[in-house]
Amino acid sequence: MTIRRFALRALGAACALLALAGGGPAQAGGTFDAVKQRGHVLCGVNIGVSGFSAPDQQGRWTGLDIDLCRAIAAAMFGDPSRTRFTPTSSAQRFTALQSGEVDVLTRNATQTLTRDTALGLNMAGVNFFDGQAFMVNKALGVEHVDKLAGATVCVMPGTTTEQNMADYFRTRGMAFTPVVIENVDELFGVFFSGRCDAISTDASQLAAIRATTAPDPNAYVILPERISKEPLGPMVRQGDEEWFNLVKWTLSAMVEAEELGITQATVDRLLDSPNPEIARFLGVKPGFGKALGVDEKWAYAIIKAVGNYGESFERNLGQGSPIKLERGLNNLWTKGGLVYSLPMR
Repeated sequence: MTIRRFALRALGAACALLALAGGGPAQAGGTFDAVKQRGHVLCGVNIGVSGFSAPDQQGRWTGLDIDLCRAIAAAMFGDPSRTRFTPTSSAQRFTALQSGEVDVLTRNATQTLTRDTALGLNMAGVNFFDGQAFMVNKALGVEHVDKLAGATVCVMPGTTTEQNMADYFRTRGMAFTPVVIENVDELFGVFFSGRCDAISTDASQLAAIRATTAPDPNAYVILPERISKEPLGPMVRQGDEEWFNLVKWTLSAMVEAEELGITQATVDRLLDSPNPEIARFLGVKPGFGKALGVDEKWAYAIIKAVGNYGESFERNLGQGSPIKLERGLNNLWTKGGLVYSLPMR
């Protein structure tokens, strides 16, 4: 496929998205009450990316985004099990949210201006700071992206990855041939079979697939360049501030707990803490729960259920996982990262 044809197809896809958005999102104003009445949260998640959202051998969903969904349920109901997961592809995810099929996307989706406006969605925070990268077989002898001129590159359609890659190669006058495949398992299968010289997506996803799926993880290298900013995080429909607030502050509470040193192991003991900031956070001193329309112990329920942000990161993506990512940009701001809780006062 030529770059010109690729650009035309990308333009057509963008127009289709705008047309979809023009019809307006599903009725969103009653989401908070609908979730409360239904008794569980409907979360749109990835079909399967280790570390973010994927079913284990027993069929139980795990991952950073799964923890966030369970945290929302804990905040709403005091019970993290009151969730339902709907796997969505990159092409389906926004339609599922717009149509009301799901209440929230807790899925590794990049937050952008267009998605926040034309698609009628609200971005409720960032739970992972990422960047687009390329992975190649070491046997190819490529050490930098600028050596991929003329390469075939596997990529998923309907993603920021597809556009970023086209822009990057075009502005540098580099020819390339995209191999576009929607199913993520098929996409990586094609790459590992040798039909593509490289594969491009978020660096975290490349690391996860290399660690868990590659026939020989040591045979593949992720090139050092990052060609984009990819802030990933939850999204909800516009038009329901109550629901938006709960999702946003659930994520912030997980970060706040790490900043305060509150963990799953210490949260019960810290209910008696003399620290007024901790007492307010855990609902010993009331106010925050009433402001969100939930129980005063909402933040306590979150940490008791899934732990703080750092705990979730470590077991799903960090040293306690097969992926073993460094915290990097996803460390607390006090430790050189970008992760920062909104003030809870």
